[in-house]
Amino acid sequence: MTKQEILLAQKEFLFPAVFHYFKDPLVLSHAKDQYVWDADGNQYLDFFGGIVTVSVGHLNDHVNRRVHAQMDKLQHVSTVFVNEPQVALAKKLASITPGGALTKSFFSNSGTEANETAILTARCYTGSTEIIALRHSYHGRSAGMMTLTGQSGWRLGPPQPGVVHAVNAYCYRCPFGLEYPSCEVKCAQDVEQVIRTTTSGRVAGFIAEPIQGVGGFITPPKEYFRIVAEIVKKYGGLFIADEVQTAWGRTGSKWFGIEHWGVEPDIITGAKGLGNGTPIGVTIARPEVAEAVKGATISTFGGNPVATTAGLAVLEYIEEQKILRNTEETGAYLKGRLLELREKHALIGEVRGMGLLLALELVEDRRSKAPATAATAQVMEAAREQRIMVGKGGLYGNVLRLSPPMNIGRTDVDEFIGRLDAAFAQVEAASK
Repeated sequence: MTKQEILLAQKEFLFPAVFHYFKDPLVLSHAKDQYVWDADGNQYLDFFGGIVTVSVGHLNDHVNRRVHAQMDKLQHVSTVFVNEPQVALAKKLASITPGGALTKSFFSNSGTEANETAILTARCYTGSTEIIALRHSYHGRSAGMMTLTGQSGWRLGPPQPGVVHAVNAYCYRCPFGLEYPSCEVKCAQDVEQVIRTTTSGRVAGFIAEPIQGVGGFITPPKEYFRIVAEIVKKYGGLFIADEVQTAWGRTGSKWFGIEHWGVEPDIITGAKGLGNGTPIGVTIARPEVAEAVKGATISTFGGNPVATTAGLAVLEYIEEQKILRNTEETGAYLKGRLLELREKHALIGEVRGMGLLLALELVEDRRSKAPATAATAQVMEAAREQRIMVGKGGLYGNVLRLSPPMNIGRTDVDEFIGRLDAAFAQVEAASK
């Protein structure tokens, strides 16, 4: 099919609600390592990784060899039969979870399903139904997960009962108008008031992304999750870490993002980067929590031999190539270069994030912090012209999200910064 035929077929045969970054959608053709090519043959340096999914490079040779071999051996059986790749991945996950206490896995196909399983599990274990989520969060596209999501733009239907939202730890735009650390982390302390005033007083759990992804890589202060976890436990709830975007070393030096806050969750969910492009989701829980899910349940494609083979191959590659260290070191270098751009371009209000999960929040001016929504869209278009791929997020649509493959190097960072710098300069010149 030609590019135009692809675009016409997209318009005719797919739901119009399918989201695109550009008015003229970018039609991709193929990819390798840190690069993708469009249907016109243009090469792009990918610093978004398929929404934080391409963890170890497009078409990673190690992962693909393992996947191809498994496809020639056993492709599908469903969860009603036992297979080696599924249990091998579960065993590996049990060995890397925080504190070693989360050892039971349930595999599914996406982060949405992983989070649905986590909520079900928390409700079964506690006997309660009410869930605390955070404003600005994103947890998936099912009806239940859209209810948990704290952004109206991503909630396409009426909310389900049993969910309340606490304020998030958005220090750059503090909901209380305070400053850290003199605020004494009031956003965390306020979770207790949310429970006491908007719930029955006994909750099933609290779910949060260690770093809010779609929210714009909002990164809480170091005390935040410890305080919240203690409050939630006090009222009978479980702490669920939604690690769909933050796991597998993405935040640098640790397998899971929540480890940076020194908290051990009761349940962890993961997806995206675990498969490096192969659809997979997983819910990992403490044994006594997992055992609370009584009766029979299945996932037709969950634990698929090919997907779980890919997952184990990704984790092996991360270990063998010392990717956790690279994510920390290269991420620090990238953050430093982004801070240099902030000194140069007044549009950049804040640089935040950890490891290779970084964001630029764009503002009309730094004093008012008015979201530069229109300018962000212009920077996205200019970045496309400069042949770099970045993501966009934030409640106001004014955050650039960067999540390149975790095996990039400093040369890639320098190339990216040069092109991003040119994109900002292009937008600034057009505004004069």
